[in-house]
Amino acid sequence: MNLEKIRVYGSSSIGVFLYASDILALAPPDVHAKVIRAIKENLQVHVIPCKIYDSNLIGIFATGNSNGIALPYCASDEEINAIKKALREALNRDLIVERLQSKMTALGNLVLANDRFAIASPLLNRKAVRALEDILNVEVEVKEVAGSPLVGAIAVATNKGLLVHPVATDEEVEELGRLFKVNANVGTVNRGSPYIRAGLIINDKGALVGEDTTGPELLRIQSVFF
Repeated sequence: MNLEKIRVYGSSSIGVFLYASDILALAPPDVHAKVIRAIKENLQVHVIPCKIYDSNLIGIFATGNSNGIALPYCASDEEINAIKKALREALNRDLIVERLQSKMTALGNLVLANDRFAIASPLLNRKAVRALEDILNVEVEVKEVAGSPLVGAIAVATNKGLLVHPVATDEEVEELGRLFKVNANVGTVNRGSPYIRAGLIINDKGALVGEDTTGPELLRIQSVFF
């Protein structure tokens, strides 16, 4: 697996602007060519340029896994159709791309998922959780993580590992590892930030981290996911 430090729009909070799974990545249309190169070389996926809610905050709005992508209700028909069209052209296949009917829009902060399991924030309603199960094609459990409803912001999961907020208890870490069927541990990014998703874009092939991420943080990421 490859790992590279990057900035997006001059920020180490790269996960605010990018979304990636094992089969694709979403990035704003005007993101620097160096970022696109880093995604392609390290994550080995096709990059689809898009906006969500006419915004570059792709990582805040989007969540998903290899089976589908969930977007907030405010995503337009044009944006969803453009993503679907690009997917068909790039991958020669259809992928579920659907809105969640929830007043909560920051889905990237509210869902933690890999291809085996997902945790949804208690802030999402039952209808949205049921829709998530269909979109992601996995069991979805509603719960907080490390005492926070922002389960997608304070943890990142792949099919190989899971990194979670450092205040998570040993029992929680063990349970997360069991639920997602991966190696799990606590950690931080970008010089001690517990909001891991903001500083880490990762799939089973490689990783991108915020440029402020330290050596010890990189070692923890490698020990968990690589």
